[in-house]
Amino acid sequence: MLQITLPDGSRRDFPGPVTVADVAASIGAGLAKAALAGKVDGKLVDTSHRIEANAALAIVTDKDADGLEIIRHSTAHLLAYAVKELFPEAQVTIGPVIENGFYYDFAYKRPFTPEDLAAIERRMGDLAAKNEPVVRRVLPRDDAVAYFKGLGEHYKAEIIGSIPADQDVSLYREGGFEDLCLGPHVPSTGRLKHFKLMKVAGAYWRGDQANEQLQRIYGTAWASKEALQQYLTMLEEAEKRDHRRLGRELD
Repeated sequence: MLQITLPDGSRRDFPGPVTVADVAASIGAGLAKAALAGKVDGKLVDTSHRIEANAALAIVTDKDADGLEIIRHSTAHLLAYAVKELFPEAQVTIGPVIENGFYYDFAYKRPFTPEDLAAIERRMGDLAAKNEPVVRRVLPRDDAVAYFKGLGEHYKAEIIGSIPADQDVSLYREGGFEDLCLGPHVPSTGRLKHFKLMKVAGAYWRGDQANEQLQRIYGTAWASKEALQQYLTMLEEAEKRDHRRLGRELD
C-alpha cells in the first residue's frame, strides 16, 4: 500500500504508484479540474508525476503563488510556440518568469513590429484554445544538444551544452513545439487564458554586449480575467500620473 499525506494531515491509501492527477481526482472532480501541479515532499512536479513511495502531497491550483508562477512560465512557452508558428526562422533562447509576467528572447532577422506582436498574441489564443497536452520527456544531455542542433536551434543547443555531461535534461512538448525546461508546466495549453503581450525590447545574448542582439518580448499572465484587467488598469493609471507626461501636456 502507498500512503499519501495531504496538507490537512489526512491520509489516503492507494494499492500502488499514483500520479498527482490521480490523487486530485480521488479527492474530487473540482480539484482534479483545478490542479495545475503538485508539491511532493516540498518539490514542485507536474500533475503527470508518478508517486512511487509514501509522500506528502499538496495539489497546486491557480489560487497558489506557485500556481501563478507555473501559469506564467507555461505562457512564456506558449509565446515561443506562437512565434515559431508565425516566424519559423526565428530561434528561441530563454523565457523566464519575472515580476507580474514573463519574457522570451528570440533571434530573428528583423525587428518585430507592433503588428507582429498583435498577430503573435492572437496565435497564442488559438493555440491555447486547442487545449493541447503539455508532455514532459527526459534526454541525456548530449542527445538533447544533437536534437536542438538538428532543429537549427543553435542558441538552445549552446545552453544545453553548458549543462554537465552526466546530467539528463527535461523537455516539454505542446503540439508542434518542444522546449528545454525544468518544469513543472500546466497540464495543457487550455489552462492559459488570461495573458497579454506588452512590448518588444532589445537584449544581448547571455547579457553580454559583445554578443548578438536579440529581441525580448514581454508579456503578463494572470489566473483570472479580472486580475489581468486590474493589472492593466493599474498600469494605465500609473501612466496617467507620470509627472513627465503631465509636464509635457501642461507645457
